Amino acid sequence: MVEEAGGGGLLTVEGGLVIWTLVVFGLLLFILKRSAWPVLLQAVREREQRLERQLAEAAQAREEAARLLEQQKQALERARAEAQEIVTKAKVVAEKERAALLARAREEYELLLARAKKDIEEEKAKAILALRREAVDLSIAAASRLIAQNLDSEANRRLALEYLASLEQRP
Repeated sequence: MVEEAGGGGLLTVEGGLVIWTLVVFGLLLFILKRSAWPVLLQAVREREQRLERQLAEAAQAREEAARLLEQQKQALERARAEAQEIVTKAKVVAEKERAALLARAREEYELLLARAKKDIEEEKAKAILALRREAVDLSIAAASRLIAQNLDSEANRRLALEYLASLEQRP
């Protein structure tokens, strides 16, 4: 085997080098502990606190969102119930209005029908009266010609009306 002149291989342990390595490591550790370590620990603590604070805020925000969502659901449910109640009331009002309009229309129909019947009866009575007068006039004219006697026209009319009235009273 070939060995190098100034030292050993990679795995050989040299006592002086180990001591100097430990001294440098200890010195570096001491310097880091005095200057960098407190800064690093402080930064880690601050980051940890900030993360805890953010987690607490996130949990609080989640709870708030859940509460707001529940309030929104309740408000939506109330709005639906109110809308349904309004629709139901509108239907009831519309049905009552429809019934009132129908009743009013029936009343007006009945009034118009009664008025029409009354007008028809009045016109019928007028027509019958006019017909009677005409019949009386014709009867008088015919009787005047037949009798050839000159009686008072008013007396003849009265006699004819009395005769017609007696005819009406017969069953």
